Amino acid sequence: MAGADEIARAELDALRVRGLLRSLEPLRTPPGAEIELRPGERLINFSSNDYLGLAGEARIAQALAEGARAWGAGAGASRLVCGDFLPEHDLELELAEFSSSEAALLFPSGYAANCGIVPAFAGPADLILSDALNHASIIDGCRLSRARVEVYPHADVGAVEQGLRAPARRRIVVTDAVFSMDGDRAPLRELFALCSAAGALLIVDEAHATGVIGPRGEGLAAEVGVAADVRMATLSKAFGVAGAYVASTRAVCDLLVNRARPLIFSTALPPALACAAQASLRILAGPEGDERRARLWSNVRRFAAGLKALGLPARVDSAIFPVLTGTPEGALTMAAHLRELGILAKPIRPPTVPQGTSRIRFALSAAHTGAHIEAALSALRAC
Repeated sequence: MAGADEIARAELDALRVRGLLRSLEPLRTPPGAEIELRPGERLINFSSNDYLGLAGEARIAQALAEGARAWGAGAGASRLVCGDFLPEHDLELELAEFSSSEAALLFPSGYAANCGIVPAFAGPADLILSDALNHASIIDGCRLSRARVEVYPHADVGAVEQGLRAPARRRIVVTDAVFSMDGDRAPLRELFALCSAAGALLIVDEAHATGVIGPRGEGLAAEVGVAADVRMATLSKAFGVAGAYVASTRAVCDLLVNRARPLIFSTALPPALACAAQASLRILAGPEGDERRARLWSNVRRFAAGLKALGLPARVDSAIFPVLTGTPEGALTMAAHLRELGILAKPIRPPTVPQGTSRIRFALSAAHTGAHIEAALSALRAC
């Protein structure tokens, strides 16, 4: 019988042959619009989800340091044991106000949140309708629920309407607000109307919309006036910190405390991170946040216009722009060429995206300058 090392080597070889092998490459500089990977290799970073340029913000780092001095470096236990601290509760109160919701509840990550939310509401007697391009964390949350899962064609409102006619104890529609690899928006108004008429639940992952879209950056649901039953958002993208939260009613949050296994059985976020996230929230939701969003959307429009001038499709829905290559090898080749020209834009390959849709994914930030964007467009032109 083959040992673990032998199995691993064979599996890695198979990935390499298919152009799907991945490896880690640490940054040598703090996060930002310009970073260094190899010594002396300065790159313009278009692969980060740091949409508002807050990940390297000194005021947030200072809040983290002060929080660590006051509360220590770790939580020591899950929140239900003795890893629950006042900074988490203070942050949850501010997140609920920011989200215009009754309550908010912190999770260790967006992945953990989605793996906890869906099984808390769904079981074998229930039906989940899930968009074909939903994030892997939603897919895994659906699987863990043991409910019947129907994957509907991407953003197909008609398919959802038909699916909601099926009998079940509970019917749940779950969708990303902004889809992380394509950058397009879910038809939330239409989905909300269908769920309301059918008595179904609507769960929305706002990870790539929070901080970027809607009043004060509240997200897509707020922008289109939709009161989703459960909204999940991350603190690791526009917030520039780490973790995630659910915004909903007090009863929903209390149920998750009792049912969401990733929350119950994971050591809590360090309280110092809650202090950092609170500092980030106050920037993001205030006048400075509006200024950063204005810069971001100016960059988005400029980049989209540049892509169209190159004959490439581009929509102004989000800060995410895919440039499709089709094959994994094509994505790897283009990413390498871009890097030679000073642009870091990582290749995205299956299983992250469907077969035949490998791509380079550009993510814009408020921290990018006009010169950064022109450099990226020039590099793409050269490719």
